[in-house]
Parts: sequence; C-alpha cells; structure tokens
Amino acid sequence: FSSCGRRKMNLKSERRGIHVDQSELLCKKGCGYYGNPAWQGFCSKCWREEYHKARQKQIQEDWELAERLQREEEEAYASSQSTQGAQSLTFSKFEEKKTNEKTRKVTTVKKFFTASSRAGAKKAEIQEAKAPSPSIHRQASIETDRVSKEFIEFIRTYQKPGQDIYKQCKLFLDTMSHKRDLSIEEQSECAQDFYQNVADRLQTRWKVPPEKVEKAMDEVEKYIMTRQYKYVFCPETTDDEKKDLAVQKRIRALHWVTPQMLCVPVSEEIPEVSDMVVKAITDIIEMDSKRVPRDKLACITKCSKHIFNAIKITKNEPASADDFLPTLIYIVLKGNPPRLQSNIQYITRFCNPSRLMTGEDGYYFTNLCCAVAFIEKLDAQSLNLSQEDFDRFMTGQTSPKKQESDSFSPDVCLGVKQMCKSLDLLSQLNERQERIVSEAKKLEKDLIDWTDGITKEVEDIVEKYPLEIKPKSQALAAIDSENVENDKLPPPLQPQVYAG
Repeated sequence: FSSCGRRKMNLKSERRGIHVDQSELLCKKGCGYYGNPAWQGFCSKCWREEYHKARQKQIQEDWELAERLQREEEEAYASSQSTQGAQSLTFSKFEEKKTNEKTRKVTTVKKFFTASSRAGAKKAEIQEAKAPSPSIHRQASIETDRVSKEFIEFIRTYQKPGQDIYKQCKLFLDTMSHKRDLSIEEQSECAQDFYQNVADRLQTRWKVPPEKVEKAMDEVEKYIMTRQYKYVFCPETTDDEKKDLAVQKRIRALHWVTPQMLCVPVSEEIPEVSDMVVKAITDIIEMDSKRVPRDKLACITKCSKHIFNAIKITKNEPASADDFLPTLIYIVLKGNPPRLQSNIQYITRFCNPSRLMTGEDGYYFTNLCCAVAFIEKLDAQSLNLSQEDFDRFMTGQTSPKKQESDSFSPDVCLGVKQMCKSLDLLSQLNERQERIVSEAKKLEKDLIDWTDGITKEVEDIVEKYPLEIKPKSQALAAIDSENVENDKLPPPLQPQVYAG
C-alpha cells in the first residue's frame, strides 16, 4: 500500500466515523513509511532489507554446515583407511563395510543438502528439502524468485482477472503444502483440476479471449510447477527412479544398434546432417534440466524439428511419419537422455492437458513415448537379426561389422579409418578365438569319452573272461645233482693218463 492509498483509506474511515490509529499503519521498523500486511507490517524498502539479511544469514549457515560436514567426512575417511591397513578383511566383511560406507555417505549428503532450520518449521523443511547441493539449492531459489517476479509482472497486464489468478495460485500452493502425504496420482489430479478451474474462470467469469487464456495458463503452469518441482518430480514414493535405471541400462546394452538396422533415412556423412543430429541429441538431453512441463515439451519439439530437417536434407524431400519415428528411436539410443522415464511421467502428470492433447507438442511427445516403449521391447525380429546374433551383440561377445576402408568418404581422416580397421581385425580375432576355444572344448570332451569307453571295454572283458591264477608247480632237480635218489646213471668219467 502506498502512503497516498493509506491517506485515502484514513479519510474514508474518518468520514464513516471510524477512528484509525496511524501508528498501526506505520512500518514496524520505524522508518516513517506505511507498512503492508502482506509484508508482515514492513514497508517495501525495509522488507527487502530484512529479506536480504535473512538470505545472507541462510547462505552463511549453509557454508558453515558444509565445511563442518566436510571435516567430519575427511576424519572418518582417514580413520577408515588406518583401520583397513591394519586388518585383512574377508569378502563378506568387505561387502558389509562397503554397504555401511555407502549408507553413511548418503546420510551425510542428505544432511548437507537439506536447508538449514528456520523458526517454527525446522523438522518440516529438513524432511522436504531435496536439493542436490547448496549451490543448486540457491540457484533453484533464485530461479523461483525470478519466476515469481515475472508472474506478478505478467498478471498486472490482466488487471482484475490477474488478481483473481494470483489469489487462486496462492491458495493452490498453500493447499498443496498440506497435501504432501498424498500419492503422486492424487497430486496430479489436484493440479489438473486447478488448471481446468482457472481456465473456466477466465473464460466464463472474466470473458477473456481464448488466445489470452492459453497464454495465461502457460504462465500459471510455469509459476506453479517451478515452486512444486522438487516435491513432485521423481518422488520417493514412486518407482520412477527404478524405471530410469532400467531404461538407461537397456539403452547402454543396445549401443551396437546401427542406423541401417533401424532403417533410419539419415546420412551422418553429410556435415549439415551430422550437425542436426548433434543438435537433436543436445535438445533431448537438455530436457532434464528444465523444471516446467511446457519447457520440457519445448525441448522435445526442438529435437523433433532437427530430426525432420536432417531427414529432409538427406532425402531431398519432406520427411514422413514413417521416417521420423525410427530416427527418433536412433537419437534416443545415441543420446541416452538422463531420467527419461521420470521426465515423461512428470510431463504426463503435471502438464496442461490442452497442450498434450492438441498441437505439435502433443504429437512429438506421443512419438517419444512410442520410441521408449519400442526400445524396452526391442528384439532380434525388430532388427531383422537372428536370435543368436542378437544375443551375442547384447552380451558384448561381438559387434556388427564396421565399414571397410574402401567405403569411407574422402573427408574421413586416416585415424578413423585405422581405428575401424583395428576394430574389424579385433572382431575377427575374437571370432577365431571363440572357434578355437569351442574346438578345444570339443576335443577335451572327445578324449574324456574315449578314455571312459576304453576303461569300460576292459572292464567288460575282464568280467567276461576272468583271470585264473594257478599255483606254482614243484621245480625239477638238476640232472647232475648229488641229491637225486635212485639214480641209475653211470659214474662220471674219470680222466685217464695214457703212457705213450
């Protein structure tokens, strides 16, 4: 309230016979200006000073907390290193220590990233704060303040309808602050009902033209979702994070998919087309950095338009829907956008429904959902491959054949050619090694089978023809032995000497 407005109000009150105490209208700080109840009784200048002091104090407390936690982390790490050097841990103990260390780090990070306590709301703010770092938290606060100022400046152009919009938004935010325990689907229904109610009030009560209603709803969505983003994006009560990791792992496993397998009508050998592909990947990755559903949709739209331009340049004719979807799938596989499922769910839950159901934004968003669903169910038949080759590619045992040196364009540098030749050679050596290992295992199996067969044959023969060992017969005496009884041999000849 300006001082002139205060004086007018006082004159009206005095005419009605109502006494107004001037001291109750002055700024609480005693600067002599009139205060505003919306600013807790301060004037605009004193309120900015108090707000600036509170922010500086908040920043100082955050830095002190960060330094203290960093010191504790360094001391804990030093103690754990000394303990680890003195003992030899078994595998199970090592896993237990690793789990405990991870839990302790997560707890420390959560403590570090939570906002410092304020009077009257310490526990609530610590539980609700999910900022990934103090700098990002401060950046988010700055962005929230900027969006709030832009929203206030925008609704001023709508005059009375703008005041009504602002009141409705403040009421909605206050209501949602008390509904944190609701499921994300219920919060989504509240947001969708709010969008519908505001649009109806502008059209029926204030008779605002449709184009101005659409623009106002965009600003309402921007203001509301910027303030609600940290509470409703990828909440812990859902499995959005689990789906993000599954999709990311799936895309990494499909890194070997080539444009030819997807029938992508884009030639990256053309420099202009290659630039379009890079821009499309950049836009789809940039989607995660936006906080407003409309801005995320804008990133998808820009990515899609770059894809259409790349197809048009390659084919020298306008692109069709049959060409667009395979190319979008290839862009998603090549870019692997972070938190893809969380962003899709966030847009579905909290975007203005009129934007999703109509227009090019809704069309491109539907194609992105189809591309993600295709990637999740991609199999050998979809790529015209045999199941054996598909399994080998997925497990990393081998990769598709690379380009031969003769098929390279003249602009390709020698290093790329040599790299592709080396990769091709490694692929061939890998296949040869696999054949050798397979033959060695087969030979080993054959030797074992042959040894077992010979052993079994010997056992069968021994069983069929058992070996009988007869006792030793008595040894015969020597012919000239003196112990021979009843011998009738003549006496041995004696040498005789003949006289001669």
